[in-house]
Amino acid sequence: MAVNRKLGKTTDQRLAMLKCLTTDLILNGKIVTTEARAKEVKAIADSIISLAVKERNNFEEVEVKVVKAKLDSKGKKVTEKVTSKNGKEYLRVVKEETTEKRQKDMPSRLNARRKMMTKVNKVEGVDLMNKLFNEIAPKYDGRVGRLYSYFKNGS
Repeated sequence: MAVNRKLGKTTDQRLAMLKCLTTDLILNGKIVTTEARAKEVKAIADSIISLAVKERNNFEEVEVKVVKAKLDSKGKKVTEKVTSKNGKEYLRVVKEETTEKRQKDMPSRLNARRKMMTKVNKVEGVDLMNKLFNEIAPKYDGRVGRLYSYFKNGS
């Protein structure tokens, strides 16, 4: 007996469709699809959200030295005139060093992030992994059936 539904598609088409539906569910919070597809997506999304809930606080704050271009009051890069060894003049961007605090994932959180990335598509301009860890995981922390509310209100 099959472990998952075939959904009338070949394996590669089915996996691609489920990836797209899972991405849309995480991005928008709900999807409109057939019941069979929704049940398959629910299982995938549940596992992703469970990983996010389990690993959401598993990081450390580190200070990183960052070299950036210095900006003027209008937001443009500051340049200076420099002469090269052979006597030619050119403009060079002025750099400044600062330190920033950033989150560094612990190994288990990094592994969870990579597992989640295999089950969703990349979206231009949106970091789905940060959305999962910072927005969705706190909302579903302490719940057993993670996506019950998604499918309760109609899909």
